[in-house]
Amino acid sequence: MTTQALTLTRPQKAAAILVAMGKPSAGRLLKFFKQEELKSLIEAARLLRTIPQADLERIVAEFESEFTEGAGLLDSADKMDTILNESLSPEEVNAIMNGKQPEAGPDGPPPIWPELEKLEPARLGAFLAGEHAQTSAMVLSKLAPQAAAGVLLTLEKPLRSEIIKRMVTMVAVPETAEKLVAAQLRQRVLAETSVKDTSAGQARVASLLNELDKPQLEEMMKDLEDAGTPDLEAVKARIFSFEDLPLLSQKARVLIFDGLSSEVVTLALRGASPELTESVLSAIGARSRRMIESELSQAADNVAAADIAQARKTVSSTTIRLSHEGAFELPSVQSAAA
Repeated sequence: MTTQALTLTRPQKAAAILVAMGKPSAGRLLKFFKQEELKSLIEAARLLRTIPQADLERIVAEFESEFTEGAGLLDSADKMDTILNESLSPEEVNAIMNGKQPEAGPDGPPPIWPELEKLEPARLGAFLAGEHAQTSAMVLSKLAPQAAAGVLLTLEKPLRSEIIKRMVTMVAVPETAEKLVAAQLRQRVLAETSVKDTSAGQARVASLLNELDKPQLEEMMKDLEDAGTPDLEAVKARIFSFEDLPLLSQKARVLIFDGLSSEVVTLALRGASPELTESVLSAIGARSRRMIESELSQAADNVAAADIAQARKTVSSTTIRLSHEGAFELPSVQSAAA
């Protein structure tokens, strides 16, 4: 008794051969099919069930190909789905079945990590502070050491220690998990940043305003407020003038004047208020303080006002630099945090 030969359409025959070839070989071939052909293959494969060995050999002979394995195939639709899922991205499969062209770019969106390294550390730190420590450890492990260190410094000490501990013991992260985290970062961090990333502009304006004397600065800030300048509070957080020194902690003032010469400090204190003078002198060693007080007690008729202004700008720029390096926060930042 002879068995009736299986009747298959040409797409079904092609699907049967691809399944017989196995995932590696079939996956490479799928890249060469047109969108319409792939759609036909997928639809044809889903109608296939059991293909007896004899019928498979006949199909292979029709295509004039040689196969060393002639075992019958079961559940061809499931196997074709497996081949497609491991050879094409979900977006490509979805685009094929919905009659859409897949988006350009075979490798998907560019890596997110270089983009994150360009952000201000506090921006990324604010996001990671609300995430699980393991997630934060994975993200920081993907960044350059300098960028990762800057972000760590913005986090609370207990969380910082927990993240570092997890980074030390971290093994390879599954690609699926990495993609999920990257997608969240792109949506919740980079998307908001691209919509309104004015930090660079704020820094430029603050740098300009920091060059002004205190009366000029106050006048300019009032003009900006009256004009309704956006993000003005963020600009204020980057501004520091010599007269703001009493607002800093004793530890911060010690750090500032530890690297400045007595000549610069003496010039800067010429004509300063008693409160301001004491806040500076209290952060300096006893010997240096006596020398500066002796200089200040002498007449300053031959001291140019421009030299005094320059010395005060030197103190202010040193303060701003140390703040940017994470040594302490400027008074306006402390007030905002409170």
